[in-house]
Amino acid sequence: MDIERETLLQIVISAVAVVLFIGTTVTVSQMHLDGSSSEAMGGYALIGAIGLFVVFMTGAGLWLERQQF
Repeated sequence: MDIERETLLQIVISAVAVVLFIGTTVTVSQMHLDGSSSEAMGGYALIGAIGLFVVFMTGAGLWLERQQF
Protein backbone atom coordinates (compact mmCIF):
# COMPACT_ATOMS: atom_id res chain seq x y z
CA MET A 1 0.00 0.00 0.00
CA ASP A 2 1.64 3.16 -1.22
CA ILE A 3 0.30 6.46 0.13
CA GLU A 4 1.09 9.67 -1.71
CA ARG A 5 2.84 12.45 0.16
CA GLU A 6 -0.16 14.79 -0.14
CA THR A 7 -2.56 12.21 1.30
CA LEU A 8 -0.23 11.44 4.18
CA LEU A 9 0.13 15.15 4.97
CA GLN A 10 -3.66 15.58 4.94
CA ILE A 11 -4.08 12.64 7.31
CA VAL A 12 -1.43 13.94 9.73
CA ILE A 13 -2.80 17.50 9.79
CA SER A 14 -6.36 16.28 10.31
CA ALA A 15 -5.35 13.86 13.06
CA VAL A 16 -3.32 16.51 14.90
CA ALA A 17 -6.20 19.00 14.63
CA VAL A 18 -8.72 16.49 15.99
CA VAL A 19 -6.47 15.48 18.89
CA LEU A 20 -5.86 19.13 19.79
CA PHE A 21 -9.59 19.87 19.55
CA ILE A 22 -10.52 16.96 21.81
CA GLY A 23 -7.78 17.90 24.27
CA THR A 24 -8.93 21.51 24.32
CA THR A 25 -12.58 20.64 24.88
CA VAL A 26 -11.75 18.18 27.66
CA THR A 27 -9.46 20.72 29.34
CA VAL A 28 -12.01 23.52 29.10
CA SER A 29 -14.76 21.23 30.36
CA GLN A 30 -12.70 20.16 33.36
CA MET A 31 -11.65 23.71 34.21
CA HIS A 32 -15.16 25.16 34.10
CA LEU A 33 -17.18 22.29 35.55
CA ASP A 34 -18.52 23.28 38.94
CA GLY A 35 -20.30 20.36 40.56
CA SER A 36 -23.38 19.56 38.52
CA SER A 37 -23.52 22.70 36.38
CA SER A 38 -21.03 24.49 34.21
CA GLU A 39 -20.42 28.20 34.37
CA ALA A 40 -21.34 30.50 31.49
CA MET A 41 -17.68 31.24 30.86
CA GLY A 42 -17.08 27.55 30.19
CA GLY A 43 -19.72 27.64 27.47
CA TYR A 44 -18.03 30.60 25.84
CA ALA A 45 -14.69 28.81 26.05
CA LEU A 46 -16.15 25.73 24.34
CA ILE A 47 -17.63 27.89 21.60
CA GLY A 48 -14.22 29.51 21.20
CA ALA A 49 -12.57 26.08 20.93
CA ILE A 50 -15.02 25.06 18.22
CA GLY A 51 -14.43 28.33 16.38
CA LEU A 52 -10.65 27.92 16.55
CA PHE A 53 -10.98 24.36 15.23
CA VAL A 54 -13.02 25.56 12.26
CA VAL A 55 -10.57 28.38 11.53
CA PHE A 56 -7.58 26.02 11.83
CA MET A 57 -9.13 23.42 9.52
CA THR A 58 -10.05 26.11 6.98
CA GLY A 59 -6.53 27.50 7.03
CA ALA A 60 -4.99 24.04 6.76
CA GLY A 61 -7.27 23.19 3.84
CA LEU A 62 -6.36 26.39 2.02
CA TRP A 63 -2.67 25.82 2.67
CA LEU A 64 -2.83 22.24 1.41
CA GLU A 65 -4.76 23.28 -1.68
CA ARG A 66 -2.06 25.79 -2.65
CA GLN A 67 0.84 23.35 -2.25
CA GLN A 68 2.51 21.90 -5.33
CA PHE A 69 3.00 18.17 -4.77
